[in-house]
Amino acid sequence: MALLLAHEIETPRPCSYLPGREASLETLLMRNVTPREYEHLLVRGWRRFGPQYFRPACVSCQECVSLRVSVEDFRPNRSQRRARAACAHLRVEVGPPRVDEERLALYRAWHAEREQVREWDASELGAREYSLQFAFPHPSAREVAWYDDSDPAGPKLVGLGLCDEMPRAWSAVYFFYDPAFSRLSLGKASVLFQVELARERGIPYVYLGYRVLACDSLRYKAAFRPHELLEGRPAMDEPPHWRTAPESPDTP
Repeated sequence: MALLLAHEIETPRPCSYLPGREASLETLLMRNVTPREYEHLLVRGWRRFGPQYFRPACVSCQECVSLRVSVEDFRPNRSQRRARAACAHLRVEVGPPRVDEERLALYRAWHAEREQVREWDASELGAREYSLQFAFPHPSAREVAWYDDSDPAGPKLVGLGLCDEMPRAWSAVYFFYDPAFSRLSLGKASVLFQVELARERGIPYVYLGYRVLACDSLRYKAAFRPHELLEGRPAMDEPPHWRTAPESPDTP
């Protein structure tokens, strides 16, 4: 049973996604959260990093909208099918999150490329921080690791997805990859793999986090169709309402 250690609503700060706007997060610090309890949060718009559960609490903005893909109804588009085909030679392993130098090196290479191309702030993520954010012990935690077995030096980790598995929900939490493999569209292939994995395991929904149409790094989620969007920010004792999104990805 979940044990609440702290509850906080963040003081508004500059938004990381939309210039000129303020953002605020509501966070819950909890331990002993069961997969079913976590799913109760997820369907109401909450996400997890380590022991922290969070969702937007912005007063004047509702641009961050929780998005989920119906596994039964999903049909990949041409670009997504190409990505899957381009990555077909890679080996994928699913298991509990791990912390080692190979994973840290992959994250650093990926983030350094983002710092250069997208002007992200530098990240000093070390083993301790990685463990807390991406490999914190949790019964739902999974990692989806992509390997290139053709590398002369031996199997090479080229992509890593951090995920959560619940009885009726699979949550795609974070994904990073080797910039040298960017031409393969590993991010798209990773989502398709997770949808297919959820189908094999009888899980009806894959949650992709928050869609923000005005932010390029989060807008891509709208291309996985059909999908559903959460209405508002329902309370813990309030039933969530999900609506099927319009056909055009540019339409809120």
